[in-house]
Parts: sequence; C-alpha cells; structure tokens
Amino acid sequence: MKVRAYVLLVFAGILTMSASTKKASLSEGNTPGNLAPRIESMDNGREVRFQNHSGKYTLLNFWAAYDAESRARNIQLWNEVNKLNSSEIEMISISYDKSPSVFSETVKADGLNQENQFRDEQGAESELYKKYGLKKGFRNFLIDDKGVIVAVNVSPKNLPEELRKD
Repeated sequence: MKVRAYVLLVFAGILTMSASTKKASLSEGNTPGNLAPRIESMDNGREVRFQNHSGKYTLLNFWAAYDAESRARNIQLWNEVNKLNSSEIEMISISYDKSPSVFSETVKADGLNQENQFRDEQGAESELYKKYGLKKGFRNFLIDDKGVIVAVNVSPKNLPEELRKD
C-alpha cells in the first residue's frame, strides 16, 4: 500500500512539473524543426517574415541561372505551386546571379512571376547564403505559418504530399 502511494505521489509530482514547464523556444537554423532565418532586405527593399499565422506555407527556393539544375527546379516548383491553392502556399525564389540583367532576363525567359523573384547580389558572401547553409548547394525550404521549417529540398512531385503531412 505504501509503495502504491509513493508511486502515485511521484507520478503526480512529475505531472505537475511538466505542466508548469514553459515550452522551450525554437532556435533559428536551416533544418526541419528550426525557425527559418528572417530575410531582412531584398533587392526591392522587401522584408520577408515567415511567422504570419495565416495557415499559409512559404516555399523558399534558392537558385541561379548559371546552375542548370537549380534553374530547372525553380521553374518546376513554380509550376507546381501555381497548380495549388494560392491561399495554401506562396513561393519566394532568391537568385545568386551576380548580373542584374542575367537575372531579369532569365526570369522573363522562364515565365516566372517577377513579384516573388529576388536577387541576392552579395552571393556567397551574404549573411542569407550562410544562414541557410547554401555552401552545400542550392536548396529549398518549406516553412509553415509559424516560421518553422517543415521540409528541406522538396521536389515538385512531392510538394502536395508535404503540404498534407503537416
């Protein structure tokens, strides 16, 4: 009887402690489960914050015209996002082309929405490049409305599935 009372007392204590513990805050990073690093200033002066609590995902894609694979993936992702409900997901693409004219001509040639296409003119020296760990190649990040990265390197084919997962 005493053992049972002791076990119940310990269980109640653990339950009380866990209920009163504050939820740990997320840290900024570039892997799933981390808060996505904020984008402070784009070439058009726009600041991007992913914590919008609107229920809308953001697909953040990094690419460059000189990298054929990332350019093709950018086009494919844009086409896939355009098939989906616009209240469900928005795509933002950031190019690392050094030349503004190469960037703008590529965006036009690829038939992309220019409003959500940006160029990081600092290239590999930029803070954004470093924060998102792009030294290992161009990547994309699916970010929920709380600003948390839920997937990295989503393929156009798997994008609808990734949206249903969360």
